[in-house]
Amino acid sequence: MTTDQTRSILSLNAFEPGDAEALDPGLKALVARRQASYGPSSLLFYREPLNVVKAEGNRILTADGRSYVDFYNNVASVGHCNPRVADAVHAQMLTANSHSRYLYDICETYSERLLTTFPAPLAHVTFTCTGSEANDLALRIARSVTGGHGVVVTRGAYHGNTAAVTEVSPSSYKRGLPPAFVKLVEPPSREAYGDDIAGGFTAAVDGAIAELKAEGHGFAALLVDSIFSSDGVFAEPAGFLKGAVDATRAGGGLVIADEVQPGFARTGDGMWGFLRHSVVPDIVTMGKPMGNGFPIGGVVTRPGLLVELQEQFGYFNTFGGTPAAAAAGLAVLDAIEADGLMENARVTGAYLRERLQEMAASLPVLSGVRGAGLYLGVSITVPKEKWRGNTDPVSAIVNGLKDEGVLIGVAGLAADVLKIRPPLVAGKADADTLAERLETVLARLGLAG
Repeated sequence: MTTDQTRSILSLNAFEPGDAEALDPGLKALVARRQASYGPSSLLFYREPLNVVKAEGNRILTADGRSYVDFYNNVASVGHCNPRVADAVHAQMLTANSHSRYLYDICETYSERLLTTFPAPLAHVTFTCTGSEANDLALRIARSVTGGHGVVVTRGAYHGNTAAVTEVSPSSYKRGLPPAFVKLVEPPSREAYGDDIAGGFTAAVDGAIAELKAEGHGFAALLVDSIFSSDGVFAEPAGFLKGAVDATRAGGGLVIADEVQPGFARTGDGMWGFLRHSVVPDIVTMGKPMGNGFPIGGVVTRPGLLVELQEQFGYFNTFGGTPAAAAAGLAVLDAIEADGLMENARVTGAYLRERLQEMAASLPVLSGVRGAGLYLGVSITVPKEKWRGNTDPVSAIVNGLKDEGVLIGVAGLAADVLKIRPPLVAGKADADTLAERLETVLARLGLAG
């Protein structure tokens, strides 16, 4: 792989400091304050960043009085500022909140209830603060159990930003490549494997495992985001992961399902993305949607996997799984169940997918629509002769939608996929809004013909 085949996930749709001169004075001054405080770590979305003053449900309000339909944020998975979550955290913060090395009834209640959503033999949970920490811990577990160091990931994967997890996140690299003990396989796409996605992906994983062993790295784990979101969103055909899972276990490694993106009912037909493939991972990691904006992550394992790591080092996390975090987590589970959000993800997601597929039939620029539930990817193909703008056409579409009051993101190896991932409260009227405004933007950009 050459470094120009992918773009860093942090650069997709990022605000460029040079664009500040075009901002209105108030926004320009706020950006300057941000850059002065954050320095090089400042990252903002859109050519004209959002100055958010309020959010509710799947709407974001900005200081200039505009309202945006949010089709991007899975952090607020059960809706921005969900009252059930806010009230639960507030009440717990007024009661008790310290580290998790004391006993609290609410923490045990949350652990037990969360674990009921997993199939056997997944039965133990360890809490973290973020998905990055969860994936970091998952790698440590896999290496301690197997004695191997090598990891297989997809070419466009993103699994977080600790030092160890960045190594297995090829989409984060602006320069260079992951280390030799990380082997990259093509994502499970028709472009890579033709009609036999399952067979092709399995063979690729099997070959990567053999390379790791031949090079002396050993094999610890296959680590996959079960909807392959950063790769460009690949969910079909259901079941294609099974062969790769079998190959991983035959090779002596563990299967880690990164459910930060597809977990918590997003795919619409199960609580976890891996369930679509009729497999049970050895380790499952969770993050962002777990607390609806409150920092909580987690690692769920089958019994016995944590023993070696605990004997070698021990593991604890001061703020992972505190009572306030448990309160947030319980409220998220309550909202998913009480508000029918899994069913809404299924129904609204299918409706939006059908609308986009109908549009694609007459708009060649929309060259592929895929996904599951309320996680969709739309491939964008623009022939060079059709694009005369001075910016990337996908960036122009995303920023054009933002101008029309709709927020989406970007994914894919070439940053050529519209990433549609709203709070789970999005409804059919919101889907219509997205479809209609996408048509408007494509027409304005001269891409509707």
